[in-house]
Amino acid sequence: MSFWTAVVVLFAIGCVTWLKSQRYRALGDKRDRAAGGYDHTAREHELEREVETMRKRIAVLERIATDERRGKDLAREIDALRD
Repeated sequence: MSFWTAVVVLFAIGCVTWLKSQRYRALGDKRDRAAGGYDHTAREHELEREVETMRKRIAVLERIATDERRGKDLAREIDALRD
């Protein structure tokens, strides 16, 4: 067997293996959905809501951190509590 014949045979084995793994993966997904398995869309929606909530919280924290007047008021309140 020549070098190039071995390369072609190995390539063919790799392709067949990849195709079979894709087929088994697709069949597994169908079985999960048919059996009432994990619903990806519901989880994605939940994560999107969580991300939106986090964005709102970050916006509030940025506003608190960058608002100079609020920062000075906060510093005064902290100093008043120390006294």
